[in-house]
Amino acid sequence: MAQILTGAEVVETLNEQIVAEIELLKGRGVQPTLAIIRVGERGDDIAYERGAGRLAERLGVAVRSIVLPEETTTSLLAQTVESLNGDRNIHGVLMFRPLPAHIDEGLVRNALVPQKDIDGITDLSLAGVFTDHPTGFAPCTAQACMEILAHFAIELKGKKAVVIGRSLVVGKPVAMMLLAEHATVTIAHSRTLDLQDIVREADLVIACAGQAHLIDGSFLSPGQVVIDVGINVAEEGYLVGDVVFEEAAAVVGAVSPVPGGVGTVTTSVLMKHVVSAAFKQTS
Repeated sequence: MAQILTGAEVVETLNEQIVAEIELLKGRGVQPTLAIIRVGERGDDIAYERGAGRLAERLGVAVRSIVLPEETTTSLLAQTVESLNGDRNIHGVLMFRPLPAHIDEGLVRNALVPQKDIDGITDLSLAGVFTDHPTGFAPCTAQACMEILAHFAIELKGKKAVVIGRSLVVGKPVAMMLLAEHATVTIAHSRTLDLQDIVREADLVIACAGQAHLIDGSFLSPGQVVIDVGINVAEEGYLVGDVVFEEAAAVVGAVSPVPGGVGTVTTSVLMKHVVSAAFKQTS
């Protein structure tokens, strides 16, 4: 049976570190503060906002929520972002996406200064990930994958890693982060020819294609480490990953569950980035 890479264990360690760092900041008179921008009333955005608020309160991060109506213009949203750029009491900004179709998302997200871009949404932050330069912060979900690997002491140097997915939220940035740790990385996706053979030969598999149960046991080999980033709703209404968990657990050496894996870690990574941003901005 595979080792189960549970997010709760990683979160406990991360949160202890975050609380200690917040105490150091408060000793210097700094209250780390996150601003959350939400446009409209999307249920998933509201749920994440509530969850983030609860964790922030528990850890000691202040949160300022800015809720704008669905019909908000690009200009008004950009002005809101720019006002937060200049607010010395705000250290990190989270903006929920996708934005309504009438808003120029590229313009708005790039209005945010990378120093406060704690979820890696700006072009400059992503450029920092691709050039291994601390311009901003990596996307939280990609960073959560790396936190899990680090916590469980998964060796990356020289290992063959396959990333199944090519989004700027997870696939591309996590591939660059694995390269920075000296893994040999292949980026694949749902249209890759011979995907099964490519995945089977890897030491590490990160599944982030956003396609329910894309990877079953026939793709996998003994001893592999599998990180499942997918969050998909099955026909029966419950959450499943990109990997068939039961089949993977019977074959590989270690696998993260869905739910209870990467998603669990992501919000703590968000708080870690806010605290890090506060240190950088007040040092």
